[in-house]
Amino acid sequence: MGAGLTVQSHDSDGILILELSGRLVAGGPANVLREAIDEQIRRGRKQMVMNLAQVDFIDSTGLGALVICFTTLRRAGGALKLIGLNRRNIELLVLTKLSTVFEVFQDQQDAVNSFYPEREIRRFDILEFVQENKGQTEP
Repeated sequence: MGAGLTVQSHDSDGILILELSGRLVAGGPANVLREAIDEQIRRGRKQMVMNLAQVDFIDSTGLGALVICFTTLRRAGGALKLIGLNRRNIELLVLTKLSTVFEVFQDQQDAVNSFYPEREIRRFDILEFVQENKGQTEP
């Protein structure tokens, strides 16, 4: 599947962690993600953290797939949180104003803790991140 997308999942404190790897783009990859989310909902899993650390590129269709997954989970009574975004993907969320829709966390434990109101969490400040990294070029 070359430039495709793989989705692996594991459990952390009762929350489903989806590890994405590859490119989240139009066609097969966007469909793979939507199908993975639908399958987990059918299994009764509705609280998810999506790790995008190994996703090196997201196009507009991939971004749309993320929004569809978020909406599908919310309608099912669940929630989707994001972790592991690289600088380009964070800027993409800010540019499209989706940073106001998605909850983004710096690490998996903070994202998992966000599902449990009694736990302390550190929120990831996207705007602060963008300001601190302005002018830096990616390797």
